[in-house]
Amino acid sequence: MKRTLGLWGLLFPAGFWLLFFFILPLGLIVVYSFAQRGLYGGIDWVFTWENYTRAIDPLYFIIFWRSLGIALFTTVFCLLCGYPLAYFIAFAAPRLKNILLILLIIPFWTNFLIRTYAWIVILQDQGVINASLLHFGIIREPLSLLYNTKAVMIGMLYGYLPFMVLPIYASLEKLHPPLLEASMDLGANRLKTFFHITVPLTLPGIVAGIILVFVPTIGEFIIPDILGGAKTILIGNIVTNQFLTARDWPFGSAMTMILVAFVLIGLSIFFRFSNNGEFLG
Repeated sequence: MKRTLGLWGLLFPAGFWLLFFFILPLGLIVVYSFAQRGLYGGIDWVFTWENYTRAIDPLYFIIFWRSLGIALFTTVFCLLCGYPLAYFIAFAAPRLKNILLILLIIPFWTNFLIRTYAWIVILQDQGVINASLLHFGIIREPLSLLYNTKAVMIGMLYGYLPFMVLPIYASLEKLHPPLLEASMDLGANRLKTFFHITVPLTLPGIVAGIILVFVPTIGEFIIPDILGGAKTILIGNIVTNQFLTARDWPFGSAMTMILVAFVLIGLSIFFRFSNNGEFLG
C-alpha cells in the first residue's frame, strides 16, 4: 500500500502538469474548433463544421504542404549537419569537447526572437554577407537573401540545429570504444564501422533529434514572420493571425487541430519504419 502511494506521489507532479498544461488546453482547442466566431470576435457557442470545411480549402492546403516541406527540409538538413558535428564533439579531447559544448549551448542564453532578428543584419542587402561579397568583387550587386524561403530555411537550420546535435551527442557518448575496435579488428574499415556499428547504435539519438526538430518547425511562425516577410507564409503564421489579428478563434482552433493531425500522421509514418529507434527490416 505504501509503495503504491509512493508511486502515485511520484507520478502526481507529471500528471498534474500534463493535465492542466497539455490535455485541458488541447481539449479547449478541440471544443473551440466546432464553435462559431462571434460578431465582434470571441466565441459563439453554436456547433458547426464550417471551420473545418474552410480549413480544407486548396489555398490553405498549399500552405500546409509548404509548411510540411520546409519542416522536412529543415529536419533532414539538421541531421546531415548535426550528426558530423555531434560525432566530432563526442570524440574530441575532453578540454576541446567542453569548449564545443559550451559554444553549442551559448545561443540558448539569448532570447530566440533576438537571435532571429540578428539574421536580418546578416542577410539584408547591406548585411555582412552581401557587404563581404561586394568588397571582394565576387558579386556586382547584392544577392536577394532576405524575405524569401531561403532566409526562412537558414533561420530554421540555425535555430533548431542544437536540438539535433545534443541527443545524437548523448547517444555517441554512450558508445563503447571496444565495439568499434572489435569491428576494425574483424576487418571492417572506418566507413563500414561507422555505418554498421556507430549509426545503428546511435539511432535512439537520431530519432529523438528528428522529433525535436520536425515537431516545432512544422508549426513555426516567428522565423517565417521575421525572415520570410509576406512572401513565405506558413501554417503557424495563419494560426497566429487567426488568434491575434482576425480574432477568429474557432477557425484558428480548427487549423491547429489539422496541424496536430499532420504532425501525428507524420510521426506515425516515421515510427512505422522504426521501433524505438531500431529500424525494421
